[in-house]
Amino acid sequence: MIEAIVAGHICLDIIPEMHGEVTFTPGKLIEAGAATISTGGAVSNTGITLTKLGIATKLIGRIGNDPFGRIVKEILEGHQAGLGQAMSVCEGAGTSYTLVVNLSGHDRMFIHAPGCNDLFDSNDLPIEELKGARLFHFGYPPLMAKMFADEGRELEKVFARAKEAGLITSLDTSLPDPKAPSGKADWREILERVLPYVDIFLPSSDELGYMLRMPSEGIDDCRAMAKVALQLGAKMVGIKAGGSGFYLRTSEGLGWLGNDWEERELWSPCFKVEVAGTTGSGDATIGGFLMALLRGFGPLESVSAATAVGACCCEAPDSVSGVQSWSATQTRIQANWTRLPINLGPAWAIAKEGVYERSQP
Repeated sequence: MIEAIVAGHICLDIIPEMHGEVTFTPGKLIEAGAATISTGGAVSNTGITLTKLGIATKLIGRIGNDPFGRIVKEILEGHQAGLGQAMSVCEGAGTSYTLVVNLSGHDRMFIHAPGCNDLFDSNDLPIEELKGARLFHFGYPPLMAKMFADEGRELEKVFARAKEAGLITSLDTSLPDPKAPSGKADWREILERVLPYVDIFLPSSDELGYMLRMPSEGIDDCRAMAKVALQLGAKMVGIKAGGSGFYLRTSEGLGWLGNDWEERELWSPCFKVEVAGTTGSGDATIGGFLMALLRGFGPLESVSAATAVGACCCEAPDSVSGVQSWSATQTRIQANWTRLPINLGPAWAIAKEGVYERSQP
């Protein structure tokens, strides 16, 4: 039985090994080491994470009828037989790919081609494909042209269909390119249209700040953005805040998860690891959180699982190799795994195992 469906953006990631300080200058040759080839995008990153954590997952996305598409499917099947069988092969466009540049001491950079992700629409998700699962997660609409066109009406159809099928719904975003059509879309209007169908909204702080045109740098900024997202219709908002960790704010009306989920405000600091790369860490964080929710964990345990799985991801240069089984990850948590220090202020107190809860409105 399929428990989770992960749909949306998928691509091939090409991650060259870079050494020392690198400056990109026209006409200059930059020597690189071996390249890591992996699948990327929300479908692959979150979907494979859920699979490795023990959740039966179906992946739905578009790949091209080209060498990159065959590599994507081969990699998916290498993780688990049948994992790539629901991929639609598109004749009209090539497979999406991303060149991921990890530079020492800097955040990663991406050179991305959307490919056939731009052709994905609600017809790729017939309701028959959704029935029987418990959770539907969709990722990266800013990298999928039809999802943000026409004020997000296709994205609204996708989520309305998932709710009609009776699924818990979850939405992740990516950062729009200000110079591209996605950066010129009215994302606040799109969120107003879509979030009433979304149970769990899981953007990064930078993404949500861009979409709402709000500051996104600090703890209070995350609180303000989450409040707006809840007002727009989401039932809970989890914000990936980079090296500061994972912030969760929930609303009323979550009794279907348990009364302890209602009106909570939690912050889970990052666990300390030797970072090999941060590619896919946000998607892995989402995978950890959704796994915990599906397994009936409480909110404190769920935000802790989110940051733990995200931390494991950072121990490998690609998006999924560092993710461990839940049993192995849980063992690390129970062994008093060190967290990175964070100063949240006097309104926050440690509630359990390094997770903070805000006690003041």
